Amino acid sequence: MVTICFANNKGGSGKSTSCSNLGSALAKLGKKVLLIDGDMQMNLSLSFFDEEKVLAFAQEEQNIYRALLEEEDLTSYIKHTDDENIDIVVSTTLMSSIEMDLFSKWQREFVFRKCLKKIKKKAEYDFILIDSPPTLGCWVMNILCASDYVIMPVEASPWGLFGLANMFDFLDKVNEIAPDVSLLGILVTKVDERKNYYKQTMETLHSYENLPVFDTVIHTDSAIEWAQDASSTVVNFKRSSRSAKEYLKLAKEVDGKCQ
Repeated sequence: MVTICFANNKGGSGKSTSCSNLGSALAKLGKKVLLIDGDMQMNLSLSFFDEEKVLAFAQEEQNIYRALLEEEDLTSYIKHTDDENIDIVVSTTLMSSIEMDLFSKWQREFVFRKCLKKIKKKAEYDFILIDSPPTLGCWVMNILCASDYVIMPVEASPWGLFGLANMFDFLDKVNEIAPDVSLLGILVTKVDERKNYYKQTMETLHSYENLPVFDTVIHTDSAIEWAQDASSTVVNFKRSSRSAKEYLKLAKEVDGKCQ
């Protein structure tokens, strides 16, 4: 079983979209996937349930915030989706206060890893995919400390690479206490090859020595927005779309890297 988180301190990079669609694509390959929504915006949760149901889960306290607060095993918080091979732990807007709540806990960097311990031991899933918020605090450190790999989505735009050096520095700090987590790759998203930004982004990324960059890139595609409007992933909503095919290709690339 492999645990992968999606992290980037810059918002709008495509973390939630890529996490949800990679999950759907891996499921299409026959992999059993657990998704964990770690962002207060709840976009990962909204990719599989409508807003009414997501809010109901939050009100029932069946969300990641409650599990972290009580330092409980996450098993009882898992929700089944309509997608074959995909389960999820939903988020809540209460995650806005998680930094303060974690601060007073003993070994606060490893609270999330403790919550995941039994799930990992059972090994019922092939992949655990975790969506993180666009911050560099104790909660994201928790996520990284509980992961085997991190995927960093980077938007092909003038500001897409902004803060990437901070992410590398943060990962270095995490490696001081969790040396096993490593960068699986940079995923370039929102690509429009008609613009020079894509070429500039790729040239900059490849200028870094030994920086893993996925061969697969994700193009801008209106089908993604239509899928989000339908509380779905584009892989499920319109499998014939360009972006759906790219996420399926990414799934094969990720699976190959994790073998």
